[in-house]
Amino acid sequence: MAPPVEMPAPHLTVVPPAPAEAPKPAAGKASETKVASAEGASAATSRARAPSPAASPAGGDGARSGMDVEVLARNLAQMMEEGGKAMAAYLAPRHPGKTDDMAEDIADALKTVGHVAEYWMADPQRTVEAQSRLMAGYLSVWANTMKRLAGEEVAPVTKPDAKDARFKDQGWSDSPIFDALKQAYLVTAKWAEDMVEEAEGLDPHLKHKAEFLVRQVSNAISPSNFVMTNPELIRETMSSSGENLVKGMRNLTADLIEGKGTLKIRQTDMSAFEVGRNLATTPGKVIYENELMQLIQYEATTASVKKTPLLIVPPWINKFYILDLTAEKSFIKWLVDQGVSVFVISWVNPDARLATKGFDDYMREGIMTALDQVAIATGERQAHAMGYCVGGTLLATTLAYMAATGDDRIASATFLTTQIDFTHAGDLKVFVDEDQLASIERKMKDMGYLEGSKMASAFNLLRSNDLIWPYVVNNYMKGKAPFPFDLLFWNADSTRMPAANHSFYLRNCYLTNNIARGLAELGGVRIDVHKISVPVYSLATKEDHIAPPNSVYIGANLLSGPVRYVLAGSGHIAGVVNPPAKGKYQYWADGPTGPSFDLWLEGARESAGSWWPDWISWFSAQHPDEVPARTIGGDRLTPIEDAPGRYVRARS
Repeated sequence: MAPPVEMPAPHLTVVPPAPAEAPKPAAGKASETKVASAEGASAATSRARAPSPAASPAGGDGARSGMDVEVLARNLAQMMEEGGKAMAAYLAPRHPGKTDDMAEDIADALKTVGHVAEYWMADPQRTVEAQSRLMAGYLSVWANTMKRLAGEEVAPVTKPDAKDARFKDQGWSDSPIFDALKQAYLVTAKWAEDMVEEAEGLDPHLKHKAEFLVRQVSNAISPSNFVMTNPELIRETMSSSGENLVKGMRNLTADLIEGKGTLKIRQTDMSAFEVGRNLATTPGKVIYENELMQLIQYEATTASVKKTPLLIVPPWINKFYILDLTAEKSFIKWLVDQGVSVFVISWVNPDARLATKGFDDYMREGIMTALDQVAIATGERQAHAMGYCVGGTLLATTLAYMAATGDDRIASATFLTTQIDFTHAGDLKVFVDEDQLASIERKMKDMGYLEGSKMASAFNLLRSNDLIWPYVVNNYMKGKAPFPFDLLFWNADSTRMPAANHSFYLRNCYLTNNIARGLAELGGVRIDVHKISVPVYSLATKEDHIAPPNSVYIGANLLSGPVRYVLAGSGHIAGVVNPPAKGKYQYWADGPTGPSFDLWLEGARESAGSWWPDWISWFSAQHPDEVPARTIGGDRLTPIEDAPGRYVRARS
């Protein structure tokens, strides 16, 4: 994504606001995941104290708060003018009479929630019970608020979760009015969640969707997301005489222009990073390419290297450089420094020309072709393989295919946050049912691919209170620029997915679980993951919203060979990208084998810090022999270009 369009700034005479920082992502929480994850993105909230209950929310009258009423009026007028530009940017790509892409999603959501409402309204007694429960909560909040206004100390009816950053500002507690607003919201959100949880007789998938949708609506209507119901935003508006709202509307316009009419919320300063300049800088060369991938070999930094090389298979839903961010965070650089001969697949960012490329094409032209080239470059017939997320799912199906066809070129496999069985695949399953898949496939048929922004939005929704709403507040209400953060730059650098490949993935993994059930076929071969007998290192992460640890554990138990299952602290990204030098988090290992994840965790041994040293010990034990450091291409393949190559630089 290019930097947002800079809008011309009008001449404004304002009282400068008090210094404040843009929200900084909390360490150790990433998204997404996009896978999209991206973890590590929760925004910190300003902790300036609110006024006493007797004072106005902004801290007093205009003179005491530094607000200039005339300037405020001009800024509000300017905000309205900027709002017109935002509306024009939204409407520009839309044609009269054309249905918005969101129409089907909204209809499906209303139908889902309607089933829950139907349960409660079908019985008058249940209806009265539901209404009475909500009103009782409101009356309790009201009674407590009256006592507080009278000067009495009372315990709150309800409190936000200790990790909930939305209500950290002291104004939410100091002011009885804002405290009441906060508690009324929490009572409503809990009531809505209970209505879904207690609705009986619903299809499990429909109930899961309803829980997810209610959570999204609850997150969206939080009083923290609106200027007039957030004490921090009121202070910000009054102290800057409304300049924050003008800047925020300009940010909104710029993001709509950047998204071509779709709101593309910036989570970081996109101008602060560049792939190949300060990201993905580990020295290496592209030694092979075809229409689906480039193969990168990295330069050795040690006198000798492991005799058997390592091929890394990243997800095609995201770009590979999540494993090669800055030099301090780069897993690839760390591997090279441990004496590993590292090869990495860099998937192409596909367009309509690759619409018919399927899962089997990614297997043959991706992993299996890469293995051919690794053998040429190193002279070694076998290689170790490592797959991340859906790259690991592809690696598992490839191993099953190879087992069925007598191909033993992969000596061991490492799966990073990889699901093979999708029975308990988490909240992403709410996006996959026959109706939704039919809608997705219709759109992909028209374009030949799925837009990367669609997957990015889905991953962001998994943790909307970390990856969406803090940035709405920061960018559009505080009028500030997001904090530069390399992981969130990667998160926004989305990729497209070929129609055939994505359809196979959604149907055979999330919808039918055919890969785990042994019912999927690749290249005319029935895929049976039970035939995978090579040594396996399977890493899950404790707070993973994309590949839940129980789901990863179940999949690892389907394999026939020796499996070392390890659980890392944090989530889908931060739990994986955790350099030992940081001394962060922990990992669990050596739990009792068996079908129960809970029993495994109960008996597992906890160790402080990164899982990386544990992995290198396991890896080195597979084939401990070493050889003198290799030259790139082994004098057999001519390098095409410097790493990270052209494919990873292509933007969606």
